[in-house]
Amino acid sequence: FSPSVLGTREHWDAAYDRELQTFQDIGDAGEVWFGEESMTRIIRWLEKQKVPLDSRVLDIGTGNGVLLIELAKYGYTNLTGIDYSPSAIQLSEKIREKEGMSNIKLKVEDFLAPSAELSGFEICIDKGTFDAISLNPDDAAAKRKEYVRSLCSVLKPEGFFLITSCNWTKEELLNEFREGFEVLEELPTPKFCFGGRIGNSVTALVFQRK
Repeated sequence: FSPSVLGTREHWDAAYDRELQTFQDIGDAGEVWFGEESMTRIIRWLEKQKVPLDSRVLDIGTGNGVLLIELAKYGYTNLTGIDYSPSAIQLSEKIREKEGMSNIKLKVEDFLAPSAELSGFEICIDKGTFDAISLNPDDAAAKRKEYVRSLCSVLKPEGFFLITSCNWTKEELLNEFREGFEVLEELPTPKFCFGGRIGNSVTALVFQRK
C-alpha cells in the first residue's frame, strides 16, 4: 500500500480537532474504529483468558478513548491510553469526564519514542495505529521497526498484544512481529464473499511477548 496522509500527524491532529469541536457542540464521541464488534471481540478474549481486572492495559493510539471506557465499564481498573495527537487526548479526557471514568490515565505520547514511565504493561491493544504508521510517507519501514522495538520495551515478557488491522494479512503481521513475539490466536472477524472467494477485510491477532 502507498504512503498516505493517513500516516501523518497533521492529518490526525486536524481530524481530532474536528471531532473535539463536534463533541463540544453536540456531545458525539465520534467514530469507533472497526466498529463496536471490535471492542466486544477484545473484551471477550480478555474474559476467556481470565485476564485479571487489575492488569495494566495500554491502548496504543487511543483516539477518542472509547475502547478504554468500555474496558472500564467491564471492570478493568488499570487503564492507560496514549496518542500523539493532543486533540485526541483532549477529546478522550472530555469523554472520560462525561462517563465518570476518572481512573483512566490519558497521556500525549508518541509510541515510536515512548517515555521511560511507559513500561510494565501486561496487555497492549492496537486498533489501527500500526496501520496508520505503515502509511507514513517518511520511511514507513523504519517506523514499523521502531514500533516493534517500542512494543518490546513497554510490554512485559509473556504479556499479550492484541492487534486489529485492515491493511495487513495474518501472514504479513506474523512477519512484522516475528522478532520477540509469538502468535497465540487469530480472533474471528466479519467475512465477505467476492468472486466466489471468502475473505476477511479485518485481521485480529493475539501475540505473546517472548
